[in-house]
Amino acid sequence: GILQDNVAVIIGAMVIAPLLGPNLALALATTLGDIDLARRAMKANAAEILAVLSFAALIGYLLKFDPAIPQIISRTKVGLGDIILALAAGSAATLSMTTGVSSALIGVMVAVALLPPLVVSGMLLGSGNWVLATGAGMLVLVNLICINLAGVMTFWIQGIQPRKLWEAGRATKATKIAIILWTLLLIALVLILFS
Repeated sequence: GILQDNVAVIIGAMVIAPLLGPNLALALATTLGDIDLARRAMKANAAEILAVLSFAALIGYLLKFDPAIPQIISRTKVGLGDIILALAAGSAATLSMTTGVSSALIGVMVAVALLPPLVVSGMLLGSGNWVLATGAGMLVLVNLICINLAGVMTFWIQGIQPRKLWEAGRATKATKIAIILWTLLLIALVLILFS
């Protein structure tokens, strides 16, 4: 879909949304102060990101393509709209988990923010376009930070907390620390990108 500049194929392929589960799990683990769940979520996220990058890099290495294709070039720069989309996707994914809204639609929203720039980054790495690949990689980082920040904040605002009272203090502390860290990371990346 990316190589053919076909938006319909890209959206259709993203219904699976492989990065949705690990990111929601990480936001929930942070909100609940569940260290074991957080570790498993980070491992799953890292494995999926590595798998996508590796496959996309192989495709980029094997196929000759024009990096000026609109579906590629549009994912090599980070703008304010990208940050807003990622924050909205993180909140929407979290709300889908807590309210029972169909996760397929929300999964597509999250995939739109994560999977395409990750694939583009891998393809550009594989083809040797390091500068453009770095831009797409920065978009992936911004999106991961925004989705997790919005997820943690949405769980927290909804009052999601551990069932046992003695765990609530640890969870509240973990949530506040996560919100501060995700926010600082986002500010640092925004300063780097827009300076």
